[in-house]
Amino acid sequence: MIFDVAALRAHFPSLDHGIAFFDGPGGTQTPRQVAEAIVATMTQPISIRGTAGPSERNAERSVTEFRAAYGDLLNVPAAGVVHGRSATQLTYDFSRHLAKTWRPGDEIVLSRLEHDSNVRPWIQAAEHAGVTTRWIELDGPNLDLDSYRRALSSRTRLVAVTAASNVLGTIPPVRRIADLAHEAGALVFVDGVHYTPHELVDVPGLGADLFVCSPYKFFGPHCGVLAGDPALLETIRPDKLLPSSDAVPERFEFGALPYEMLAGATAAVDFLAGIAPGSGRTRRERLACSLAAVHEHELGLRNRLEEGLGALGDAVTVHSTAAGRTPTVLMTLEGRDAGEAKVHLAARDILAPAGSFYAYEPFTALKLTDPALRVGLAPYNTGEEIDRFLTGLADFLR
Repeated sequence: MIFDVAALRAHFPSLDHGIAFFDGPGGTQTPRQVAEAIVATMTQPISIRGTAGPSERNAERSVTEFRAAYGDLLNVPAAGVVHGRSATQLTYDFSRHLAKTWRPGDEIVLSRLEHDSNVRPWIQAAEHAGVTTRWIELDGPNLDLDSYRRALSSRTRLVAVTAASNVLGTIPPVRRIADLAHEAGALVFVDGVHYTPHELVDVPGLGADLFVCSPYKFFGPHCGVLAGDPALLETIRPDKLLPSSDAVPERFEFGALPYEMLAGATAAVDFLAGIAPGSGRTRRERLACSLAAVHEHELGLRNRLEEGLGALGDAVTVHSTAAGRTPTVLMTLEGRDAGEAKVHLAARDILAPAGSFYAYEPFTALKLTDPALRVGLAPYNTGEEIDRFLTGLADFLR
């Protein structure tokens, strides 16, 4: 199913400025529906959650609807949905929670494909606990599963892996990785920040024990979400204020919740579900139809982009070559500075960022010493925008 891209774009006021946004992995633009949900929540009667009056009930509803929406999006029970300021903050929090049970001689396994938010919190927690860190190495743009098997042992307590690389787009075999981890008795923490905007997430299907994502990568406000089985969350004991709730998932949410952000994050899920809902009756069914249409649209754009880059010959080296990948393309420019290319394109209202994008491990493993140019596609991108980028880049390379 192909959706009406022009109709979709009409919901995004920022697109009226004529900028071609290719920074989806860094954050998408925001539709009116999300902004309106935030404003409506902030301007209605609102107070600490409860049932005694309308202000308390409004706050309670924003929380309940948020958990239900992300339960549908990630295919977990609503009681397994935790709000956080960001995916990075949630990962730091849970690294500390889990490390309380680690002992010297234990081990964790990380991958070289990660955004640093799924590396440094675990390394730092491991160092404090006297735990050894082992690695899944890269084989080109893919994870080397032989190195993973060598890294696993009966001492492994945690395996942390991305569901999709934010720089290369690589989608590793998370289920296979999770199954091997579970055979070894380890928990699996999955960074789904770059995966969630492009694929229908099934946390149990992936084999993830804990899964994080960021609503601002798929039209929502800046916050983070962690999902897991409520039964597992019951076994994790965070440090917390004595009077605060010990119920799951509230025990992991420190301080009063930002009800307006929850409402905006809920609206983002509903907007995503409405892109091409098909005949779906439930929100989960509508999400499945919409994300299938998004995938088809973005794949067509990615093919158009890669064909155009191929026509530029040796002047461009594309590093995003995994068989399974998101519509995210990382490239370096022969003898040219990607930062200068970014500035050249920005002057033409084309936003294509340059840098290493917090992906310290993959950049080091691939021996990428200079900034790279990244084009990350979103559902509102068009073929005309792809052509504008290719023309702008060709002009720069002349």
